[in-house]
Amino acid sequence: MTVSAPPRPPEPEARDSKPLDREEIEAVVEALIEEARREQRRRRRRSGAIVALVALVGVAVFAFVGRSAQSQTASPERSVRSSLPPAAATSKIAFLRNRGPRDGWSIWVVNADGSGERQLAAGPYSFGSAWSPDGQRIAFVSRQGRQYDVYLMNADGTGKRNLTRHRANDGSPSWSPDGRRIAFLRSLAPTSGAEIYVMNADGSGLRRLARNVTSEFGGAVWSPDGRRIAFERDSGIYVMNVDGSGLRNVTRTPGRDFSPAWSPDGRKLAFARSADDPSFGDNSEIYVMNADGSDPRRLTQNPAWDVAPAWSPDGRKVVFVSRRDGGSIYVMNADGRGRRRLAGKIGKELVAAWSPDGRKIAFAGIRPNNGIGEIDVVNADGSGRRRLTRNPAGIDWVPVWAPAQK
Repeated sequence: MTVSAPPRPPEPEARDSKPLDREEIEAVVEALIEEARREQRRRRRRSGAIVALVALVGVAVFAFVGRSAQSQTASPERSVRSSLPPAAATSKIAFLRNRGPRDGWSIWVVNADGSGERQLAAGPYSFGSAWSPDGQRIAFVSRQGRQYDVYLMNADGTGKRNLTRHRANDGSPSWSPDGRRIAFLRSLAPTSGAEIYVMNADGSGLRRLARNVTSEFGGAVWSPDGRRIAFERDSGIYVMNVDGSGLRNVTRTPGRDFSPAWSPDGRKLAFARSADDPSFGDNSEIYVMNADGSDPRRLTQNPAWDVAPAWSPDGRKVVFVSRRDGGSIYVMNADGRGRRRLAGKIGKELVAAWSPDGRKIAFAGIRPNNGIGEIDVVNADGSGRRRLTRNPAGIDWVPVWAPAQK
């Protein structure tokens, strides 16, 4: 749910050999999602904290879906250039695919023009793709036994290796901007909060940075300069140094603040704010504040669920997903003005991600009429929308753009 970071994809159930029609597929997906939400409610009553094993989508949501582009932009000491290099013609998008209720989730990649579609990692359950800043490797999550671990592979799917081996569930990998380290979440038990760990990109140097992290709407979000990490905890947004020191709650409200996203210059954080728990349909709005928590300003005002803000690579615009208009993707200026709907009536479980050059946005959702999801691409001005993938019996979900090649 990148992501900003959506919840973990529903796990398909085994079925008999009778073919399923679209109404049955929809019923299965709806039942799985509703069961996940009921379990989240039970966990909150027991512990006061939601624990999701992974947040999608790296990008994200992904807050994590916007991280790839943000990590490539200028540091806080420099202003972001207004003119960004165009993405290469061979720009790629990683995404999740499920072919139906009998199938697990796997990681696929497709060229930005829709060509070259192929599978990179199977499962039985693989997801959470996060491109390295140089676009040469992908960190992801896979369940090969009973638990989920963080894995690494080359961008072409070769060289897979297991980076974490623990009885707990590991998920939501995110790369440091220099590509040397990977942060991830570790969930020790259903009734305890998750923990943030960081390790070297080869799996060595494992270190715990924070406990009691709420993981439903994302994991550890690196600042563009690689010096700080933002995350959600105790219904607020916290920022700490990358060694775990200097922990600070930068939002203090009666409700809940979540889905933090650093601006490309590292000076601001966009986030979502809800009066209650946004998982269950409550209204939430998009805000922006200085990175130290000062000067919070509301950018949206609508009796619907607005969430998962992601900055454009030049820092001038913010894309977000909304439950208004049957599930929609919106883009607006960084000050909240000039809001424009890019696509509507998409469904639910929406995610959106910027292309590295800021000219296009890839998005996906699960359509309520048939439980199917596919990847679309649209220009940042709302023109030129087209279908990128087709999966008539299942779900294509959580698109994440590969970084621009330098």
